[in-house]
Amino acid sequence: MSRFVEKKWRPPLMLVLGGSLMAILVLPIYGAIFADFLTPITGRRNAVYIVAVCAFAATLVLGWLLWRLILAPVQALAAKAEHIREGGAPTPMDHYGTPEIGELAQAVLDMAEVLQSREMAVRGYTDHVTHELKTPLTAIRGAAELLEGDEALSEEARRMAKTIVGAEKRAERLLSAARQIAAARIPEHRGSVTLTEAASGLKAKFPKFRIEVEGGDQELPLARSGLSVVLVHLVENAVEAGARTMTLKAWQDDDGVWMTVADDGPGISAGNAGQVFEPFFTTRRDMGGTGMGLAIVNTMLLAHGAQISLQPVEKGTSFQIRF
Repeated sequence: MSRFVEKKWRPPLMLVLGGSLMAILVLPIYGAIFADFLTPITGRRNAVYIVAVCAFAATLVLGWLLWRLILAPVQALAAKAEHIREGGAPTPMDHYGTPEIGELAQAVLDMAEVLQSREMAVRGYTDHVTHELKTPLTAIRGAAELLEGDEALSEEARRMAKTIVGAEKRAERLLSAARQIAAARIPEHRGSVTLTEAASGLKAKFPKFRIEVEGGDQELPLARSGLSVVLVHLVENAVEAGARTMTLKAWQDDDGVWMTVADDGPGISAGNAGQVFEPFFTTRRDMGGTGMGLAIVNTMLLAHGAQISLQPVEKGTSFQIRF
């Protein structure tokens, strides 16, 4: 057993539950016998009072034991899992109640450590690869641009050089998207921001694009930096698709905090709707699209406990985000 769970004896869960059921079964019987025994000494009424007080005390003790051995460790484990989900390190639990809950806690903490290690490895590998590929891509671009400017080249060779330049630019965009999606997997954008505050940055970045806001005072449980990444990608996709207006709406109900992002563009076909969040899926590949925008958005939201889905609408495109 690893460092997360301290080695000490704890009552098994079966013993705790069996003891509790046995106490519930036996206490009333012994209470009745004890009341009959006390009646000749104290009288019937006083005997009932004494038995009632003893039963209440026994119930408090049993309740405290169940809280201490089951409820409190389970609540602590849930809080620990939430802490890890928000980016915290998997640290030992102070109290784990029974061996079974201790094994569950150990499994959760081990899983969290493995997943965080994988995330760090993926991000480190992505950073390393994108950095190493940057130099040869720059050299390829420089050589292709020199070839393009050579007057002695044939027209076919010029077209080939132009194709090389375009492919290099696409590779640069893909590497940039790979860095963004690796960064989006890290839950570091904790905080909150109102929809109005988030939309103000969009209006400055896209001054010619009309952005309408409904429910601007609603606080969204994501830092402005993280929500900006989400909204910028959605607006860029809408602009590239030919949309002129986007409506941002936020509200809260009993199920949580919600947000919709809808535009008046041509929309997404039914055949493509199931693939829009897949990395590298794009219908604008010939225009330089990488197909990573919505994948970055989806990864960013999932890393912070939110979900995005494409909603069926008659016109345009509508995404719904549940925080």
